[in-house]
Amino acid sequence: MNFLQVFIEAFRSMNANRLRTALTMLGIVIGITSVVMMLAVGESAKKFIAKELEVLGSNLMIISPGANRTQGVRARTGTAPSLSVEDAVALNELSSLNGAAPALQGFFQLTVGNDNSNNAVLGVTPEMFKVRNWKVDQGNEFSDSDIRGAARMVIIGKKLADQFFYKDNPIGQFVRIDNVPFQVVGVLQGEGRMFDGGDLGEMVLIPITSARATLMRSPFPRNVHYVVVQGKSDKQLKDAEEDIKDMLRDRHHIKAGQEDDFRIDNLASIAETGAKISAGLAAMLGAIGAISLIVGGIGIMNIMLVSVTERTREIGIRMAIGAKPRDVLLQFLTEAVVICLVGGIIGILLALAGAAAITSTGKLEVIIGLQAMVVACGFASFVGIFFGFYPARRASRLLPVDCLRYE
Repeated sequence: MNFLQVFIEAFRSMNANRLRTALTMLGIVIGITSVVMMLAVGESAKKFIAKELEVLGSNLMIISPGANRTQGVRARTGTAPSLSVEDAVALNELSSLNGAAPALQGFFQLTVGNDNSNNAVLGVTPEMFKVRNWKVDQGNEFSDSDIRGAARMVIIGKKLADQFFYKDNPIGQFVRIDNVPFQVVGVLQGEGRMFDGGDLGEMVLIPITSARATLMRSPFPRNVHYVVVQGKSDKQLKDAEEDIKDMLRDRHHIKAGQEDDFRIDNLASIAETGAKISAGLAAMLGAIGAISLIVGGIGIMNIMLVSVTERTREIGIRMAIGAKPRDVLLQFLTEAVVICLVGGIIGILLALAGAAAITSTGKLEVIIGLQAMVVACGFASFVGIFFGFYPARRASRLLPVDCLRYE
């Protein structure tokens, strides 16, 4: 018996017992749908986390002032006025960094006409746009002359531009920050969460000199709240961190054995944590889908064992007219594989429909790749062979005389 005949006989047998075939296939359909959907959702979640981390910037480090001590008790980080604009300028000279940008931050009320909002306001320099990879969608970034002149200019996020100005062009309009008028000169591109928990679409940026002169007056006029630095590559961040420590300790005249008066937070560790979480999520979802497929495989084995019993006389007749044990083994094995493959194809189609439904909500883009579909079909074939082998082997070992006598 050649392979073509085996397939023809397998399809005839499946067609003759449609209900049994459908019930057998149902477990595989559910299993394959689960596997493909779980893998696709896991991979989509992984890409979503990676995209969010791009907004954070995985090669960024945040330098914060140290903490004061009162009677031996350490206060919270940032209470010691130890970072200055000059520190940021000096850090720009390090070869291991792409740049360093100082920042002042405070929360103020923004007012446009009758609309108002409480937002974080950042006083920045032009270097901040380079370090944070921020792009201006409309208008222009701050220039060095804007910084020198403490210009009352503001760049806002896209969400705020839509909130305050709706369909009007925001460029040239005025926003009152803590009742001080600032002219809008730009709108930031993009949205998404940042390392401080804020949203890029709700950012409010003003020149750092203007922030110090009008909003954030301090007894330490040259000090800043933090400095953002960008390393040249993720692999060199540890070296860059050591370079920063050496330079700042030298500039702040910190002696050997004394504690740093600053703190460095490496955002690469956040990216690593996010990658581990997404990988774990994908593995867990894949395992859940695999369990569904195994349950479907066990169903196939059970129903095929019943099928062997039901078709005992048929097996005896085939053997009596010349069919060899390996032909019977191959036929039952082929039936199991065909059931799994057809069930796998149906499962993939259902998974594609499910992915399209999830994507249409706009909350998560789920895309099923060709590789996932090929793996699913291969896994379905493996399940068919693995769980179909024992019933097929049992059928092939039946004696013709016993089969013909079977009632």
